Amino acid sequence: MVNYVIVGLGLAGISFCETLEQNNKTFKVIADSSQTSSVVAGGLYNPVILKRFTLAWNAKHQLDIALPFYKTLEKKLQVQLDYKIPVLRRFASVEEQNMWFEAMDKPSLSYFLSPKIIQNKNANIDANFGYGEVLHTGRIDTKELLSTYKNYLISKNALLQETFNFNALTIEDDCINYKGIKAEKIIFATGFGLKNNPYFNYLPLNGTKGELLTIKAPDLKEERVIKSSVFIIPMGNNLYRIGATYNRDDKTNNTSQAAKEELLTKLHTFLKCNYEVVDHKAGVRPTVADRKPLVGEHPKHKNIFVLNGFGSRGVMAGPYAAQQLYNFIENNKPLAAEIDCKRFVKRYLISVS
Repeated sequence: MVNYVIVGLGLAGISFCETLEQNNKTFKVIADSSQTSSVVAGGLYNPVILKRFTLAWNAKHQLDIALPFYKTLEKKLQVQLDYKIPVLRRFASVEEQNMWFEAMDKPSLSYFLSPKIIQNKNANIDANFGYGEVLHTGRIDTKELLSTYKNYLISKNALLQETFNFNALTIEDDCINYKGIKAEKIIFATGFGLKNNPYFNYLPLNGTKGELLTIKAPDLKEERVIKSSVFIIPMGNNLYRIGATYNRDDKTNNTSQAAKEELLTKLHTFLKCNYEVVDHKAGVRPTVADRKPLVGEHPKHKNIFVLNGFGSRGVMAGPYAAQQLYNFIENNKPLAAEIDCKRFVKRYLISVS
């Protein structure tokens, strides 16, 4: 008997595993590699929505939890995960400069927005109106995190690498049983795979496909993240990640020529040097209609829980949502109303009526 079974090992699953470890709880993880959104994520933690110059929901609180969380993981796994890196918003006009200064006057944003316009000194980028700098930003190496944490769980004999079979799950009043693994509770943290979950498929998880390119550009020599019509994210060794697209119709992990052309067309509006496309990846983000995570217990089965719906901000939201769920289960603390999946209970009642 273990305390928990966790299904899924993306940012949500890892965040909950680590929260359990910090509280001396036992667990087993069941995961396959079907969901790729955490692997292909840009990994940025950026609290500001740069299209509209608004603060992401609960961003300050999420960062206050996330940054110590990743620092602890770095020490535990003995790898670097957190790369502090400025995020620059390229201005396309004087009007955008003015919008930036207007946003700075808001108390919630002043902590994150630099008051100085940064002049462009890179001849390979067209940015005549300069940049605004977002403060307290960085990049989590999600690929390294997922790979290293997977190996860590294997070393502890805590990972079962297979596709979860719902027919093999037995739910009792005081425990669950999965192929001989008994646990007090089970957590589903499967990203877009939640759509195939008979216990939580009533939840409005829409899914938004994102595609990213990696280019090699030896002449670019840029060490900061540039946000214009697309992101340019430095990855080291003259490699840069370009992203991302948003496709609400295609729910596959297959790359598309149309998305590649869209990204390159936008990139060409401000990049002025030669480059080579060396990689192209796709994944479906677990997005929700109201853009808030899905966290909480099943309306009927009180030992089944969900941790999902982080969208494109899983790096920031994961540790916060995992902490919320743990405190809800173990310490009887109410979930933040905005993330409690109870807000969609009417959909469940309709589905079973």
